[in-house]
Formats: sequence, structure tokens, C-alpha cells
Amino acid sequence: MRVEGVEKVKRGRKPDWLKAKLPGGAEFIKVKNLVAAGSLHTVCESARCPNIGECWRRQTATFMLMGDTCTRNCRFCAVPGGPVAPLDAEEPLRIARAVKKLGLSYAVITSVTRDDLADGGAGHFARTVREIRSLCPACRVEVLIPDLKGSQQALKTVLEAAPDVLNHNVETVPRLYKQARPQADYQRSLNVLIQARALGARTKSGLMVGLGERFDEVLQVMNDLHRHSCSMLTIGQYLQPSKEHLPVDRYVSLQEFAELKRIALDMGFAHVEAGPLVRSSYHADQQFGALEKELCGRGNRRRMIERE
Repeated sequence: MRVEGVEKVKRGRKPDWLKAKLPGGAEFIKVKNLVAAGSLHTVCESARCPNIGECWRRQTATFMLMGDTCTRNCRFCAVPGGPVAPLDAEEPLRIARAVKKLGLSYAVITSVTRDDLADGGAGHFARTVREIRSLCPACRVEVLIPDLKGSQQALKTVLEAAPDVLNHNVETVPRLYKQARPQADYQRSLNVLIQARALGARTKSGLMVGLGERFDEVLQVMNDLHRHSCSMLTIGQYLQPSKEHLPVDRYVSLQEFAELKRIALDMGFAHVEAGPLVRSSYHADQQFGALEKELCGRGNRRRMIERE
């Protein structure tokens, strides 16, 4: 299946729709200073997210646990790999304090992958969720977790802290895993979402396009996710962080993103964010609001049917 309007890579320039505003402004500086003062890490900075200006101006940030060095070397990711530091026992509380100072109603917590830890960092995630709950009881918390080496017990540890959303990105299509994510496995990532859903979690996932996948392969991944009751989906353009990373195969057109979103919504996803600059935590608070609205609507329809 092919969608018209795809713009091929043009050496030396990006399409106009991939230009993000330069970060700045009082609110941006406020978040930057708060992150620095708390010795915190954000995926916004470490992964060179193009939305950092927009999100920080909205006083939102995706906090990254367990340092800024990863035990894996995915060939699409800007987060560096290498020797990792011991866990910082005070980090969960510092993040909770930052969430409180920002007055967040929705917080997103992610991490580097820590294959060196027996539980993959699951306990650290759980402590962070609980610290946020303690200081900010009304704040919703989304966790964007690594695959935890496929450990069901580690996943249970995270979910026992009752995050509002369990997010795990499949990132790309199965055929490209050896190329893009050599230390990961598509089925293992899918199983994280399957197991989380079975344990009662609201689940979310995301993938990149422009790495060399075919349109039909993207549809198959979307179908895999929806078939296992994944509620929310993000789809964004892959951008090469450096010359050492995988090259961009193509820039995906706005028309194709719109078509992917339409198809995903027709499949039954509660909310879909699809666009060139979309990343996994982009407008996460709005996505959760759309999910709650959809679930409320389903509940009302179910009660109406039961009364008839």
C-alpha cells in the first residue's frame, strides 16, 4: 500500500514542516533552571527533542531517571551509551519536588535502559511514582519504561505503584530491529504492553517513521498494538541525531501522517498523535484527557445498552 505525497530525502536540507521554534522565553528559562538546580535529567535535553521549546514554555518536561548514559546503543537514539553511575537514592524525591514546583497536573517519567540492574530500574520507577503521589496527590503520572529485559516481576513492581499510563515504545517495525535496536526484540517489547494490559494498566506506545519501513509494515505494527488493547499511539519522523547514527531514509509527508492517524483512529485507538515532530510524550496530558473522555463515553454507551 502506498500513500501519495511522500517527499524523498534532499541532501543538506529538511522540509519546512520539520522546523521547530528556537527555545527561549521566561517559562523555558524557569524549567531549565529548575532542572539544573535539582541535578535532574530530562529526555528533552538528552535525546535532543525538537519540541523542547514548546514543551518547556508550557512548563512540561519528561524527567529521565537513572542518569543520562544508557547500557544499550540503539542506532537511532541521541542518548549516549557507556559506563553508568550507581543509582541516586534521592533522585525520586528531587523529581517529585520539581513536579510540585512546576505545579504539574500531569508528569511523564522515563529512563535510560539499565540492563546492569537486576530489576532494570523498576524499583526506582516505583519509588518516583510514589514520591510524586505523596507530594502531589492530584498529579497524573505516566511512565515511559524500557523493556526491563522482559521481566514480568519487574513490570509488576512498576505497576504496583499505580501509574496512570504505562508507555513503552516499540519504536520501529520488526524488520528493522537488528539495524536500529540490536539489543532489543520486537516481540519482547510487544509483550511488555500485553502483560501490562493484562495487569489492568492503560497502555500507550510509539514508533518512528522514515527509517526505511514500508507503509504496510507500519500498519501491521499498529494492528499488533491495537489487537492487544493499546489505547494511545504516537507516530513521529525519525531525525538523525549525528552522522554516527542511522541516516534518514525519507521525510514523511504531512499527508501520510494524516492518513496514518485516520487509519489508527478507525482501528479504534482512543487517541493518536501523528506528525513530523511528534515524540512519545508530546501533549501527553491531552492524550490522557482524550482517553478518559473516550472511556467515559464507552461506559455511558454500555449503561444505555444495559437499560434497553
